[in-house]
Amino acid sequence: MTSPSETLIELTGICKRFGGLAALSDVSLHIRRGEIYGLIGPNGAGKTTLFNVITGLYQLDAGTFNFAGRAYAHCKPHVLAQAGIARTFQNIRLFANMTTLENVMVGRHLRTHSGIWGALTRSPAAREEERVIAERAHQLLSYVGIRRPANTLAKNLSYGEQRRLEIARALATDPMLLALDEPAAGMNSTETESLKTLLQDIRSQGVTVLLIEHDVKLIMGLCDRVAVLDYGKKIAEGVPEQVRNDPAVISAYLGCGDD
Repeated sequence: MTSPSETLIELTGICKRFGGLAALSDVSLHIRRGEIYGLIGPNGAGKTTLFNVITGLYQLDAGTFNFAGRAYAHCKPHVLAQAGIARTFQNIRLFANMTTLENVMVGRHLRTHSGIWGALTRSPAAREEERVIAERAHQLLSYVGIRRPANTLAKNLSYGEQRRLEIARALATDPMLLALDEPAAGMNSTETESLKTLLQDIRSQGVTVLLIEHDVKLIMGLCDRVAVLDYGKKIAEGVPEQVRNDPAVISAYLGCGDD
């Protein structure tokens, strides 16, 4: 039994419908602090729907959602971001015509204190805060392995670098939970291995990681625990070896390859 102090996210009986379609049916899971947790399943299984419930893009229809000991059942994305949940998207959503530095600074502004008036008047406190934000953004660019000049436009980065820039921007919010939607999509084997190392290092810094990923090999080699969805229901949860050998999981993936 996991104690409340060890649990970062607890979902109980989550249901989400779109018209007559039940995208999620009675899904329950818990994510422990400091672990890397994987969410897998065939296309249409409900992974992205659950991800969007956790990050506030969708409001649940039934069930409870607790994060860090507080209930967040019907909160907007900015409220959950303030609470400590940062995410990336399956389709890259950077500010293409802003620099790499500016993209990360945007994420950091979630934690600023000077406000609109300070920004307009360019008060000494606001200028100092902006300097600190830029310094932290430079650190994060280096941390995720982007070695281009900080004034490089985001649209001029390689695909793999853009993925890393999204992670840097998410980390700029100082999250407790980093939620990644298919971070290895489109990456070659070298880039994927480098991403795996980065995520392990992020976890070592005390950040809990949740990821949806079609690369089952990456999930099984990286995650502490894995949950499997199929037709909107959780059919398995456990350590990778348990999940890999679960008859229900094997059955759900028949004819689906490693999707």
